[in-house]
Amino acid sequence: MTVWNAVVLGLVQGIAEFLPVSSSGHLSIINNLFNMSDVQSGHMLFDVLLHLATLISILIVYWPDIVNITYESLAFINLGPLAGQPRMHYPAARMLFMIIIATLPLLLILPIKDMIETLYYRNVFIGVALILTGCMLYVSDKMTPGKKTERSMSVLDALIIGLCQCVAVVPGLSRSGTTITAGIATGLRRDFAVKFSFLMSLPAVLGANILSLVDAFQSEINWSYVPAYLVGMAVALVSGIAAINLLRYISSKGKFGGFAYYCWVVGVLSIILTMIF
Repeated sequence: MTVWNAVVLGLVQGIAEFLPVSSSGHLSIINNLFNMSDVQSGHMLFDVLLHLATLISILIVYWPDIVNITYESLAFINLGPLAGQPRMHYPAARMLFMIIIATLPLLLILPIKDMIETLYYRNVFIGVALILTGCMLYVSDKMTPGKKTERSMSVLDALIIGLCQCVAVVPGLSRSGTTITAGIATGLRRDFAVKFSFLMSLPAVLGANILSLVDAFQSEINWSYVPAYLVGMAVALVSGIAAINLLRYISSKGKFGGFAYYCWVVGVLSIILTMIF
């Protein structure tokens, strides 16, 4: 693992994690085609650090919302500075409840976690998944967003979005693209669908990081690579913040079509290159 490899993989992780193009798919394709990072060679810790960096990116961008959720959730149980207000005045606390509901379906993934991980080494499968992601993004551009926000979305809406997040754990399917599209399909306002998608990823990414961290420390770690890992982590953090803000801007214009064409091209190229090499 060189510093250059770490920078490239950090940039890919930071950008692709939040833009609707599947970071897991891109990282797997790069790893498989160019052997830039191999879990079996002791780089599982690097993968964990990259995902930790993107989690911090979300915390930074949505920090005001996270603070509101914390205050209102405490107030809901009569704690904190906002306690005492009528409960209808706690929309952020209601959003936390919806995030919890949307996260619960991920428990269905735990029994098949190892089977899903084998897909990360199958570029043809990832290519097909990227093509499907492109189709999904193309359709999402044609949808008419609703007006639901944290005040009006239902438990069923949260469950549907959560189930779609479960499906998107396979490499090549974009988690953000899938959940944003699902949110729009259930009638969420477009900007709120983006916010909900990112905030609901916090417990999912944190949980996955904890599980992966355990696996990482059980595997062989070459501590001489840690400086390169930290460089890659920093690159993922900065590029992640930029990607979130870019997606928020693009979403406000309702234009995911460009990402659809990109996913189609990368998906087809992945299949072709895998067959050639």
